[in-house]
Amino acid sequence: QVQLVESGGGLVQAGGSLRLSCVASGRTFSYYAMGWFRQAPGKEREFVAAISRVGSNRIYADSVKGRFTISRDNAKNTVYLQMNSLKPEDTAVYYCAARNSLVITRNDYDYWGQGTQVTVSS
Repeated sequence: QVQLVESGGGLVQAGGSLRLSCVASGRTFSYYAMGWFRQAPGKEREFVAAISRVGSNRIYADSVKGRFTISRDNAKNTVYLQMNSLKPEDTAVYYCAARNSLVITRNDYDYWGQGTQVTVSS
């Protein structure tokens, strides 16, 4: 079992930056590939980014490629999402997720956090 707690959300103007953090507890963090997802009001949850167990591989949604960066610090049991050049369409609740696998994917995650709200004003 893994518990995930996100933080770092907030209100920011378009063009601004935020860094989200997700702290994991319960099992060895380095066993898990980690992902970030988001859900905007009235829309389905969508994949944002994922990172492999030791951070050697990363994948991104096309909508955030070049603006967002996923990273992790296994010594701190934490995964980050650095979000730059934010747009109003990035407004959503952002969730981190864990997957007990060597393979990083855009779906099929085992554990989820409670989410943190990101609001980008125009």
